[in-house]
Amino acid sequence: MGWPAARPDQLPADWTAVLQDHPDTAIGRVVEQHRSGYVVATGPDETAAVDSLPDWQKPRCPPEQRACVGDWVLLKVLDLHRPQIVAMLPRRNVIKRAAAGEHFKQQLIAANIDVVFVVVGLDLDFNARRLERYLMLVGAADRIVVLFTKADKQQVAADVFATVQQQLESQGISWHALNAKDSTAVSVMSQYLHEGITAVLVGSSGVGKSTLTNALIGEQRMRTNEVRSHDSRGKHTTTYRHLIPLGNGACLIDTPGMRELKPTGDEELGTTFDDVESLAAQCKFRDCRHVAEPGCAIRAALERGELDPARMENYRKLQGEIRRAQDQQAVRLEQQAQAKVLTKPVNKRQKSKYER
Repeated sequence: MGWPAARPDQLPADWTAVLQDHPDTAIGRVVEQHRSGYVVATGPDETAAVDSLPDWQKPRCPPEQRACVGDWVLLKVLDLHRPQIVAMLPRRNVIKRAAAGEHFKQQLIAANIDVVFVVVGLDLDFNARRLERYLMLVGAADRIVVLFTKADKQQVAADVFATVQQQLESQGISWHALNAKDSTAVSVMSQYLHEGITAVLVGSSGVGKSTLTNALIGEQRMRTNEVRSHDSRGKHTTTYRHLIPLGNGACLIDTPGMRELKPTGDEELGTTFDDVESLAAQCKFRDCRHVAEPGCAIRAALERGELDPARMENYRKLQGEIRRAQDQQAVRLEQQAQAKVLTKPVNKRQKSKYER
């Protein structure tokens, strides 16, 4: 199930500390997350529905403090009830986005990920700017691989596709063009799915994530659906995230399609837009806004045709969204701190009252 060590002395120090604080507990990994609880695996063929920590069930508990698919948790049976999560091991990394809506909340996609497969269809729904957003959001993963599906009926202009390929290669990101329904897709993905590796599939609805999952597990377990003919957009066939153990000892997480890709404020653009930031470092002024300042390397590259204006515009847009998300996050943390201070006297009075 992706356990990171063969021996106890190989575990991270912060994991060892949590395990020592909770003796006589079972270790499990979250394979499904639901509103009322979790499904946790204690082995490749052993899963059970479990209750969450009571604190996680409180409405004010931030989503990022609860377990998500891919998290390692400690379980204990309390008073003849079904097992309950009593602690969560520290995450190595997490893939997340800002949840839809006006109020700032984080939505966790998956945790403790080794490989992210960003799946993009080469059909009418192809969007290079959306791919840049995906790469920004999954930047916390150890390795990113882009899978261009529907290569057998490619509808993307050759020059556009070539530009995207060059940008990926300049960032050190592997990519493959394939047909999700062809047997060769399994061999392409299998080179990244060794024993102990956890991978996650992300991408818009209809790009072929569930088709790839079914091919890897060798059965039609995940539902699939046809895309709309006029714009190649798919329906939300997969409705929840699910961790699946593969026969070779790797794990795969299939996820629902994501249309709204809002940053949380924790993202960095340096990896996705390394070409833009390298040029920005060459500007004459350190605080250059790349608008009308003399000696601007960005403007010079745009004028020479060496930098795509649409890519630069998307960089500006994402930069602004990240800053706004950081501001919203700071406000929310301040509100949480104030609420904690205000509830302390109330809790103290109630404790004093009931202890008499």
